[in-house]
Amino acid sequence: QVQLVESGGGSVQAGGSLNLSCTASGGTFNTYGMGWFRQAPGKDREFVAAIGWSGLVTDYADSVKGRFTASRDDAKNTMFLQMNSLQLGDTATYYCASGRTAWSWSGRSPQGYGYWGQGTQVTVSS
Repeated sequence: QVQLVESGGGSVQAGGSLNLSCTASGGTFNTYGMGWFRQAPGKDREFVAAIGWSGLVTDYADSVKGRFTASRDDAKNTMFLQMNSLQLGDTATYYCASGRTAWSWSGRSPQGYGYWGQGTQVTVSS
């Protein structure tokens, strides 16, 4: 059973930065694509970023492209989301997720992911 634990959330002023972490246990981390999603109150969960199993391929939502960077350290079973130039609209609970199928691209849909963390809150204020 794969377990994912996010950390690094918090409160920050607009224009600031945060670096989220997602640490995995119970599975073969380095064979699965990973993703970041977020959900604001009253809104659906939305795709933020995805990174392939090799770490060489990434994809970002248009709203975060150029500001957020996903990366992974397979030696530590950890994925990161570096968030710069944070905006009020980035306020949400951020979730990491692990792909369903090894050696495959997991994509932008939540259905492509089989395991989820509990989420970490990011609050951006003016």
